[in-house]
Amino acid sequence: MITTDAMTLLILGMNHRTASQELRGRVSFSDAQKASALQALVALDGVAEAVIVSTCNRTELYVSGGPQLATVRGGVEPLQHWLERYHDLPAGALDDHLYAHADESAVAHAIRVASGLDSLVLGEPQIFGQFKQGYQCAQDSGTLGPRLDSMFQHAFSAVKQVRSRTGIGEHTVSVAYTAVQLAGRIFDHFERATALLVGAGETIALVARHLKEAGVPRLIIANRTVSRAEALAREVGGEAVSLNALPVALRQADIVISSTASPTPVLTYDMVRASMKARRYAPLFMADIAVPCDIEPSVAKLEDVFLYSLDDFNDIIDDNRRSREQAANAAELVIEQSLQQWRVACRLRSIGPMIRKHREQAEQVRQAAEAQALAQLARGHSPEEVIQRLSHQLTNRLLHGPTTRLRDASREQRDDILTAFEHLLLEEPAATTSEHQQGTRSR
Repeated sequence: MITTDAMTLLILGMNHRTASQELRGRVSFSDAQKASALQALVALDGVAEAVIVSTCNRTELYVSGGPQLATVRGGVEPLQHWLERYHDLPAGALDDHLYAHADESAVAHAIRVASGLDSLVLGEPQIFGQFKQGYQCAQDSGTLGPRLDSMFQHAFSAVKQVRSRTGIGEHTVSVAYTAVQLAGRIFDHFERATALLVGAGETIALVARHLKEAGVPRLIIANRTVSRAEALAREVGGEAVSLNALPVALRQADIVISSTASPTPVLTYDMVRASMKARRYAPLFMADIAVPCDIEPSVAKLEDVFLYSLDDFNDIIDDNRRSREQAANAAELVIEQSLQQWRVACRLRSIGPMIRKHREQAEQVRQAAEAQALAQLARGHSPEEVIQRLSHQLTNRLLHGPTTRLRDASREQRDDILTAFEHLLLEEPAATTSEHQQGTRSR
């Protein structure tokens, strides 16, 4: 019986819609954790392949394996329990915060994530790079198998179509740019402002470029690894300092935007309070775009400090989302077309084993007939006689099974089999010369 390809794909995750920033921070995976976490994932019963995509706004487990992964008991529950154990959370802590997608729904979700359609900022381009990083990490860790590889490659191709055929990527408002927009609500003019950027990764690099374009004349970049801060500082014409210099840098800053991978806050209440006193309580804008938090939430209680976290970006994000709805609708049509291509590819893959088996059986018949013909030639039989016998044998042996099953189908009134037989095995009769000439004259 022909069946569609059971890819047995499963995605389990949480994002900005299903969990708070605090919970997302507790469930995120650092770069240092991913390799060991991937190995632990494929050690689970039924899991053969695994990819982890973990960003400031989402953590998702992409797995493939046995058919049991597509069921709640066989797939979602073990993955949830593993996620809770890995991050030292009590059992059931993630009950109301996870979503799951299986098989074709998983493919559609992967494409939407990689296209930026599922991001906090609609159309955000950064997620595509993070999606590819998750893929590369799994490849390097040896947990990327053919099923997930096929899905990710299909998603990569679909994202290119979405970007080229829709306006979803035009003038994209990223989380980094949103932070700069929020700073503009506090400071009407950036010409005299000093910005302190904590971290030196991709997000902070984007922030630095946006601030430079907005006219901020002085950028201070603080990072644990000073050489990385120096590299970014050279690019944007800023200054590089170590994290130890944060108390001094805070006294000089009007804008503070932080995004590090630190497991604990790098900007504490006491540190910011001391800096505010030294700077005579001049207004200070702070944006924490890290997961987990870089700035202690209690800092928001300080007078003249305007602290924003990722969860506070909703107003600007909503404006951005409304402006991109038309492009997103067009992108969904592209994704549906891509899913249709995926369905066709799955059906083609599913028929492969049947074709191989059919060819193997035909090859066995051919080899047996060939051996018999060679033996007859060796015994001195006439070549013409051997060829005639060989052709008859091949015809009879290849048609015996289908003919027998066709008669059985007729007796059992299996019209579906009879129709399929006619469609698959009977060629259309060639047109006669007179019919062909008649058709030509009619044209």
